[in-house]
Amino acid sequence: MNIKVDLKKNIDDSYDVVIGELQPQHFKKACIVTNPTVSALHLEYLKSKITADELCIATIPDGEEYKNMETIEQILGVCFENRLDRSSYLIAFGGGVVGDMTGFAASIYERGCNFIQVPTTLLSCVDASVGGKTGVNNKYGKNLVGAFYQPKGVFVDPRFFDTLPSREFAAGVAEIVKMAVTFDAEFFSFLENADLRDKENLLKAVAKSVEIKASVVAQDEKEHGVRAVLNYGHTFAHVIESETNYTGYLHGEAVAIGMVMANTLAMKLGKISEKDAARVKNLLEKYNLPTAYGVKDAEAFYDKFFLDKKTKEGSIKFIIPESIGGFEIIKDTPKNIVMEALNEFLA
Repeated sequence: MNIKVDLKKNIDDSYDVVIGELQPQHFKKACIVTNPTVSALHLEYLKSKITADELCIATIPDGEEYKNMETIEQILGVCFENRLDRSSYLIAFGGGVVGDMTGFAASIYERGCNFIQVPTTLLSCVDASVGGKTGVNNKYGKNLVGAFYQPKGVFVDPRFFDTLPSREFAAGVAEIVKMAVTFDAEFFSFLENADLRDKENLLKAVAKSVEIKASVVAQDEKEHGVRAVLNYGHTFAHVIESETNYTGYLHGEAVAIGMVMANTLAMKLGKISEKDAARVKNLLEKYNLPTAYGVKDAEAFYDKFFLDKKTKEGSIKFIIPESIGGFEIIKDTPKNIVMEALNEFLA
C-alpha cells in the first residue's frame, strides 16, 4: 500500500536587497546578532534605526574560527532566554560569519523563525547576505552543516564601508571579481579600469554584483545547477582555509588564491588563455590580495577536495572560467591534470 504525502505548493520567498541608508523599522520581538567589533563601531547607529517592543542582543565571538555549533548554541540560548517565538526576527548585523550563523540559527529555532540581513562587510553585502546559504564549519570542512534559508530582506547601508580595514575591503573585492570573471566580461573590464576605493565606482560594483547574484539564485535557489558557478575559486579556497585552521586568511583572500589556482587548472585543460589568467591575477593584486599559496603536500590537498559539498558520488566538481565572462562546470577531471596544477604551487 502506498499513501502519498502530497506537498506540492507555491511559496513566494522573494525579498528585496535595499542599497542605501537604512530606513527605520519596527518589530514586535527581535534579537540583534553581532560581534564585539561591529558592536563597538555601529550598534548605536543600528539601534537608532531598528526599534522593537522587545529587543535583545546576542554578541558572539569575532572570527571564522568561531563559526561552529557552540556559537549557534549561544545564539539560540539568548533567543530562548528572551522567549522569542516563530514570528520574531533575528537581525544579522555583521559580516559573512555573523550572517551565515544567524540564518542557520533562525532556520532551526523552533523549526524556523524570521531573519533579516544587515551586512557590514563588502564581502557580505555583495555575496554572503544574498541567497539564503546558512551554516557553520566543523572539523571536516567549511560550511558542511547548514541549510538553505532565505532572509526576509537584505539592507546594504554604504556607511559601513567607511570603517572597513583594508584587508576586509579587499576580501570583498575578491568576490566581486569572482562574479565578473564567470558572468560578465563587460563588468570585468569596468573593474580593470575603475578604482573601487572611489565611492561612486564601489556602489556601481556592489549593485552589479548583487544583480548577478540575485539572477543566479532566482534560477537555481538550492544549487542544483548554475548557482554552483558562484563557487569559482572556492573548491581550492576551502582547502586552504581548512589547512590554515581558518586563521591564516580572510575568506575573500582564500578565494583570491583559489581563483588563481582554478585558472591554473583551466589553463592545463585548455579552457582559458594565459593572457586572461594574467588579467584576473593582476586585478586581484591591484587590491593587494594574495595570489600565491605554498602547498605542502599535493596528495593531501587533493584528498581534501572530497570533503567539499560540491563533490558528488566520488567525483570532484570544479568551476573554471572559459575566457573572461564565461564558465564551465567540470567533473571527472583526471587526477594527474589536477596534480599538475597543484604541483605548480608546491612550497
